[in-house]
Amino acid sequence: MDQIKLSGVTAVGHHGVFDFERRDGQPFIVDAVLHLDFTAAAASDDVLDTAHYGEVAECIRGWITGEPLNLIEALAVRIADDVLRKFPVAAVDITVHKPKAPLEVEFGDVAVSVRREQP
Repeated sequence: MDQIKLSGVTAVGHHGVFDFERRDGQPFIVDAVLHLDFTAAAASDDVLDTAHYGEVAECIRGWITGEPLNLIEALAVRIADDVLRKFPVAAVDITVHKPKAPLEVEFGDVAVSVRREQP
């Protein structure tokens, strides 16, 4: 299976379980790997025969900036399910990073990853 990799889609969202996270917002970063067959796109050289990564990025940004969720796990699953619904992909891997998570210890990143496939 061929892949389109989209890394570092960044926007401010208001996801989290604490009131200040929902009020103040924070950056969220999403990486996506789209699994699909490039045969038709390679033959036609037409963006309509592939998953338009610009539109995928807009979809991801919409979820980051959209309705607040408590968990980044929920955000990752919703993004993955929406990408599967809207784009001609066989599977998608989504990683949501929350680099400013409110932890009491020094850390570099917190991230969750999901993989979803067409039924």
